[in-house]
Amino acid sequence: MSIKLGKFNQLEVVKKVDFGIYLDGGEEGEVLLPTRYVPEDCAVGDILNVFLYLDMEERLIATTLVPYMQVGEFAYLEVVWVNQYGAFLNWGLMKDLFVPFREQKTKMQIGRKYMIHAHLDDESYRIVASAKVERYLSKEKPEYAAGDEVNILVWQKTDLGFKSIIDNKYSGLLYENEIFTPLSAGMQLRAYVKQVREDGKVDLMLQKPGFAKVGDFSKMLLDYLREQGGRIALTDKSPAEEIYEVFGVSKKTFKKGVGDLYKKRLISLQDNAIVLVNFRTQ
Repeated sequence: MSIKLGKFNQLEVVKKVDFGIYLDGGEEGEVLLPTRYVPEDCAVGDILNVFLYLDMEERLIATTLVPYMQVGEFAYLEVVWVNQYGAFLNWGLMKDLFVPFREQKTKMQIGRKYMIHAHLDDESYRIVASAKVERYLSKEKPEYAAGDEVNILVWQKTDLGFKSIIDNKYSGLLYENEIFTPLSAGMQLRAYVKQVREDGKVDLMLQKPGFAKVGDFSKMLLDYLREQGGRIALTDKSPAEEIYEVFGVSKKTFKKGVGDLYKKRLISLQDNAIVLVNFRTQ
């Protein structure tokens, strides 16, 4: 059995001691899980899901804490201290995550957050991070199709919009004129592929593509009204953020859908609500 440093591992409890329990680390030997992380009623033979990293003395150790990221992932983390060797980021564990100076794009400052990638250093076998995230993004052309749903991590603001990391692997872009809710670096969102360009770059959108058609959204709004008992506390004057939170569409698409249903006399508009005409509960 080989363990994975910087990731979660399923390990068997082999021994209980006063200061914790030991887990079977295979070729790496026994791995300590300190008492404060040991689950109640834990017994020899149990299988535990633990995160493995190196402690302050570079010893392999286990924890049941969930870090903000694992090796091979990207995250937006805060610098908590610096020294002559580099910066240290809070990633949810007792030992902070190290970013050597050579892996910093600009000198990192305490209190600021940076997008980073965690990996194992080839020479020291330590878990380290790099702010040079571009080198860890895939250069291959993604095999996405238009309309595919993806998970994104908002990366940074540009003149065109927001660069984002897609499915922890690819780079994508949300265009400024297609964003209808406040965004900031570090936000994790669901998005949709608008297109994969010939150069392999991915254009993204937060709004589900089908809702760009008024008729499609009108039907969705009508169904939602029925589900909500014939009335919703939203109008075409509601803030764009509230509309997006409920429907995941822009205020423009929402207003067109409302107008479509109103023209068909399927809804009535009140000061603070939209009401379904002739709605009857089952």
